[in-house]
Amino acid sequence: MRFEATTEIAADAEQVWAVLVDVERWPEWTASVSRVERGEPGPLAVGATATLTQPKLRPAVWRVTELTEGREFTWVSDTPGVRTRGEHRLLPLPDGRTRVELAIVQSGLLAGLIGRLYGGLLRRYVGLEAEGLRRRCERG
Repeated sequence: MRFEATTEIAADAEQVWAVLVDVERWPEWTASVSRVERGEPGPLAVGATATLTQPKLRPAVWRVTELTEGREFTWVSDTPGVRTRGEHRLLPLPDGRTRVELAIVQSGLLAGLIGRLYGGLLRRYVGLEAEGLRRRCERG
């Protein structure tokens, strides 16, 4: 199961990246996240963790598995029968804007069932994140 959202933001990739990786402040700009607690201090890096609390979902621990500074990061959350991967990718555009590509990808024995039960909610949350990030970055 894969749920995606894209948006173009009237801000450069460096500015968008700074907002995106400051995960503790996500609740300020997206209604899809109500609380974030980092597992350790410092900048987001491979191995870093954060517990996200989202409306209508159980809190989940996410671990960064890939990170290319200024461009993208991927993190995963494992629950019995389902691995959820969150992808966050920035593509600088020639006119100084940034294209943002977000995705939630679920795999595992129960991924199909979870996708059918929560697919609409997950699709909505990815869209809220994209739109919230755009609004936050364009606000300045």
